Amino acid sequence: MTRLTGSAGAPALAILGPDETRLIRELDAVFAGWGQAAGADEISPPPLFPVSDLEKFDVYTNFPHLAWVAGNLDLTSGQIKPQDGVFGPSDVSGARYGLPHATCYGAYLYHEGGQVADDTLVTLVNRCFRNEDHYGGLRRLASFQMREIVALGSYEHTQDVLTRFTDRILAFADALDLGLGKTAASDPFFQNDGARALMQKLSPVKYEFQRGDLAIASVNTHRNFFGERCGIRLASGEHAFTSCVAFGLERWLAVLIERYEDDPVAALAAVRAAAQNTAA
Repeated sequence: MTRLTGSAGAPALAILGPDETRLIRELDAVFAGWGQAAGADEISPPPLFPVSDLEKFDVYTNFPHLAWVAGNLDLTSGQIKPQDGVFGPSDVSGARYGLPHATCYGAYLYHEGGQVADDTLVTLVNRCFRNEDHYGGLRRLASFQMREIVALGSYEHTQDVLTRFTDRILAFADALDLGLGKTAASDPFFQNDGARALMQKLSPVKYEFQRGDLAIASVNTHRNFFGERCGIRLASGEHAFTSCVAFGLERWLAVLIERYEDDPVAALAAVRAAAQNTAA
């Protein structure tokens, strides 16, 4: 059983029961395994980053509506308490940390200022946080887990990774009888960069895999945006190109429980069978 919690009348957080936890761990192991089989090393990011780091990526310019930030309590006036479940602005010191809305930022910050091989691949999972205008069970949460497989290196490498993992996602979904559709998305990722924004209009940089109106995975190309912002270079001296494959784990959980008639145990068996049947 999943227990939803959060503000009154608008639960935005989920506590997963034992069966759901086993299912989401299995899904994460499948997706992480895909990355590791392709040569990805796993890294472990923190659940929050300095605002100055996220600002490098235009997070607060292009996605201010999604942003959550965190600061410590200001105790100079003595003991303070929340009122009606809320700390007021005067109770909190400057918010120095930002809660990421995507996992892949950790990969670029890990490699910041360094040199990578043309075919670098990493995988990581993190808690992501989004200030949505509405929430809806496991389908849309304020805090959720996202597994990513991130390619850094040559442009050809980043595109090859997206092609290969697109095929894996669709084959896995077919084995689970999810019937995913692939749709071009229009996130304003390069809103602050005229040349890249024009390129995004001419050629989509993000595709989502949707069941109905819910996106549960995506493939994303960033060209050399993150390479430039983090000073990540190739042996040739040029900035690295990047791309990523992302899986919203709770969203996969939601569609699987729906598909298997509210039976997470049956869904777990189906995931294990599908993973075995679609193994490379």
